[in-house]
Amino acid sequence: MIGRLRGILVEKQPPELLIEVSGVGYEVQMPMSCFYDLPDIDQEVVIYTHFVVREDAQLLYGFNSVQERALFREVIKANGVGPKLGLGILSGMSASQFVDCVEREDISTLIKLPGVGRKTAERLVIEMRDRLKGWNSFDLLQSPDSLQSENKIDTGSGASSVDEEAVSALIALGYKPQIASKMVSKVMKPEMSSEAVIKEALRAML
Repeated sequence: MIGRLRGILVEKQPPELLIEVSGVGYEVQMPMSCFYDLPDIDQEVVIYTHFVVREDAQLLYGFNSVQERALFREVIKANGVGPKLGLGILSGMSASQFVDCVEREDISTLIKLPGVGRKTAERLVIEMRDRLKGWNSFDLLQSPDSLQSENKIDTGSGASSVDEEAVSALIALGYKPQIASKMVSKVMKPEMSSEAVIKEALRAML
């Protein structure tokens, strides 16, 4: 079991990153709610991981804190919810929003998440409402005020590459290409970073 990685952040391609640890590069998938807090390339990073072994792949999912990983593990315990869907859920809304939706049995909001139909949303509510009672809710997403620091110019890429990277990230999280492209076009503004575009697109979809 790989539970924690400490190394140099080599690549960031939402929602995936590459971390070099003692000469070994680990490919990690991370919810966008955690991705926003990553340091710059070539900086040291510490992440907590959830290791998934399948017949055709071995996958690492990364989180900035033990609490974020714990919530992910609770989410994927629900019947019919695998790691990929869990990644999409925690990218599309904050922990506090998710807990609130479950407590209020807000099916209409849950079904706006990629890959979550009515039956899946109902299962999430039924199976998780007891497990999440008393959960010390914490917001995985930064406040809107923090967008100012995110909306910096990406000197290594132009607007078109920012647009393409944001659309690709949303598709990887489970959104249909047409919807992803439409939402990116709707929220994108000059000088926004790809991460800021992704965050605003995810907010707009709820």
